Amino acid sequence: NYVAALDHGLKRLNEGFPLSLRLIKEVHSILLARGRGSNQAPGEFRRTQNWVGGTRPGNAAFVPPPADRVMECMGKLELFLHDQPEPTPALLKAALAHVQFETIHPFLDGNGRLGRLLITLLLCSRSVLREPLLYLSLYFKTHRRYYYELLNNVRLTGDWEAWLDFFAEAVIVTATQAVGTAQQLVDLANKDRDEISGLGRAAPSALQIHRALMERPITTSGWLVKKTGITPATVNKCLAHLERLGIVRELTSRKRNRLFSYTGYVDIVNQGTEPPG
Repeated sequence: NYVAALDHGLKRLNEGFPLSLRLIKEVHSILLARGRGSNQAPGEFRRTQNWVGGTRPGNAAFVPPPADRVMECMGKLELFLHDQPEPTPALLKAALAHVQFETIHPFLDGNGRLGRLLITLLLCSRSVLREPLLYLSLYFKTHRRYYYELLNNVRLTGDWEAWLDFFAEAVIVTATQAVGTAQQLVDLANKDRDEISGLGRAAPSALQIHRALMERPITTSGWLVKKTGITPATVNKCLAHLERLGIVRELTSRKRNRLFSYTGYVDIVNQGTEPPG
């Protein structure tokens, strides 16, 4: 759901649609389309009081604004996203907007996931990122206790400086890791293309399949057919070659529309995706 929601948001931005309340609702509806929170009014601002932690507002760690103030608060956040009353540098805007969104907590569920996704959409909309390659979620989870402490300190004491220091460090660490990951993926692709080039007459089609797998490293044979325009029979032959080379692995045992993983790619992307402890 997260990937589908991000893809939808980026597609809308690329179409020229502004980062707006309407788009935020659209992305939320996809984020909660299935699984956890799917029965919590996806795509609609809450009409009841919510809270964070505890069993009721009285013993909660944080109580967001009342439901009848959500639209007003989100309207002001939308103005801020659109540089009103004055322009704000993109990274600073992302840091400030994240706290504001999490403080408003406008939905019944999915606020944390959407708040983190909002950072990526904002930076892409401002052309700070050409691709959505800066995922701060892991850094926030790794330092979860401090993250929540900083959010609450902003709300209670207005300590924006400590939050901005934390956010900047998150960007630096995550960006450095992303550069390393990108280089590993380039090296892997070059190595695998060299091996595929030795397949003889099967090499041209197999290289097309490989390029498609770089775009979607876990996918079905049916998607590869649509993406490359190669016949199903040839796609299956190419996948068999790639399996023998150890480049892909089948994740299912179906006869049709089998699911495959570009194992080396997935292993690199998964490095360090779990917080310590």
